[in-house]
Amino acid sequence: MIEYTDRFFRGLDLWSLGVDEAFLNVSHSAAAADGNDYYLYTLSEECDKCPYTKLQRIAAAKRHTTVKIDAARRLGLRLLDRDVGQYSFDNDTVLCQINSAQLGEFGVYDLSVRPDGNGCTLETAKKPVNIYLPFLTIALLACAAFGLVRLARYGLRRSRAAGFQQPAASDTAAGDETAHSSNEETDRKPAQSGPGSGQVTPKKRLQSLDTFRGIAIMLMIFVNSGGGHYWWIEHATWNGLHVADLVFPWFLFIMGVCVPISLRGQLNRNVPKRTILSSIAVRSMKLFIIGLCLNSMNGPSMANLRIFGVLQRFGIAYLVVSTVHLLCHEQQVQVQSQNRLLRASEDIVRLKKQWLVIGLLTVLYLVVMFFVPAPGCPSAYFGPGGKHLYNAFPNCTGGITGYIDRALLGIAHLYQHPTARYVYDGMPFDPEGPFGCLPTILQVFLGLQCGCTILAYTEHRQRMVRFASWSLVLGLAAGALCGFTKNDGWIPINKNLWSLSYVLATASLAHALLLLCYYAIDVKRAWHGRPFVYAGMNAIVLYVGHTVFHKMLPWHWRIGTMNTHFVLTLEALWNTVLWNLIALYLYKRKIFYNL
Repeated sequence: MIEYTDRFFRGLDLWSLGVDEAFLNVSHSAAAADGNDYYLYTLSEECDKCPYTKLQRIAAAKRHTTVKIDAARRLGLRLLDRDVGQYSFDNDTVLCQINSAQLGEFGVYDLSVRPDGNGCTLETAKKPVNIYLPFLTIALLACAAFGLVRLARYGLRRSRAAGFQQPAASDTAAGDETAHSSNEETDRKPAQSGPGSGQVTPKKRLQSLDTFRGIAIMLMIFVNSGGGHYWWIEHATWNGLHVADLVFPWFLFIMGVCVPISLRGQLNRNVPKRTILSSIAVRSMKLFIIGLCLNSMNGPSMANLRIFGVLQRFGIAYLVVSTVHLLCHEQQVQVQSQNRLLRASEDIVRLKKQWLVIGLLTVLYLVVMFFVPAPGCPSAYFGPGGKHLYNAFPNCTGGITGYIDRALLGIAHLYQHPTARYVYDGMPFDPEGPFGCLPTILQVFLGLQCGCTILAYTEHRQRMVRFASWSLVLGLAAGALCGFTKNDGWIPINKNLWSLSYVLATASLAHALLLLCYYAIDVKRAWHGRPFVYAGMNAIVLYVGHTVFHKMLPWHWRIGTMNTHFVLTLEALWNTVLWNLIALYLYKRKIFYNL
């Protein structure tokens, strides 16, 4: 249930292994070795079109050599009888090779060279643990905790009821009338929202929007806390779409949804456009400055301070999209009543000028990506550089995107630890760099289009049909661009480059999630959005807070070696729940912060 394993096996200390690690015992006979050392090379399935990379020298004098090996993904194993350098290519003479070995956490495996020296065998000496049992354990713990809380609340209500006398009927009626009056007064108060949303009256406010934002921030805190160290929860190495890759674009999407809602409220109050534009600029600047300050948490060294980041990209995208929408805003549109197509697309027609501007920016981005090569790199190269394409373009990490970012900011001011740098041996690359802001603007604008749909249509069915239609169309477009494959399509889904297919795929999923939240919360009222709605109303507080207190008690802790998915998932969930409780406290105290 918690990935437990005996500590020792064949004299090997299994507790010394890290999460998703295993022991590989390479053995050979003296006759097979013939006095020559062997060399073990490996290739992870996550490394696309890569050569094998040298892992360990197997000394001929030792019959058995045990190495720790990563077991998170399928591995290719290659054994050579000579050292061919850091990488081994397909033209090398191979003693033996296993193309796809599925190893497991805390397992022990034997790779044995045959006595005649022709080939080898891979056998399991000790079975690995089941890394998904922690989900069941944590689910049981959560159910038990939920039951205890409900039981405690029930006992508290009973004890309070027993401690007070039943009030008179007249007093009860008066109390009910007072409470009803108080609720009505509270309901008339405008509620504050999280980042990117304006104030609307509760009758018009869609609680699903706050819930959507809350889901995004809670998921962000969970994945930033490690996500239990499951590879499919963490960010994709280069191409692909994992759970962590959904968080940032969903935040941008919901920010875009709230832009037209906020803008319409201000225009209805006759706020001058110059004042609105000024507030947009100030808010964008605040986001950029806060993000820059968060980047300096490990020391404000100006020589290598990372300039861009999550909030910086928020600020830039918000500035561009909000400004375009304000300047091109159309209050009314004349639509021929007999033209069903125009009536059905009224929300899109109203944004025709905005679509033109955003479309031109997107076309400019695609032209640069496809037709402007970085020095020493081919045009339309979207790879991670390093040993990708068998080490053909080692200094081309990110193609033209990486080159523009390095030219604008300098390599020292980029993110220094992207996952691709360790998997592909690539260069530093900033997934939130300046050039990637162009497709991010489209991401926010798709959210803005969704917000205009909410404003243009008041019936539930009209909104839901359009949410579903956008989700389907954007999803199919993303699939067409990436060829419904991970690495071999025209434009692969890539969060690092913020590729067009990535924008469309995540926007498609965002529409689908919003549809589900809207149907459950605002249509059927089967769910009130708890507990996510509390986090959604103070999203900026939770984002900054979980970043600042990332390595501090009581949010994070270390017990022992912390080398199992169970304890890492438990810690990540603890941090997430704790921040949600803080959001609940702020909600109860009616404290809402909005930039």
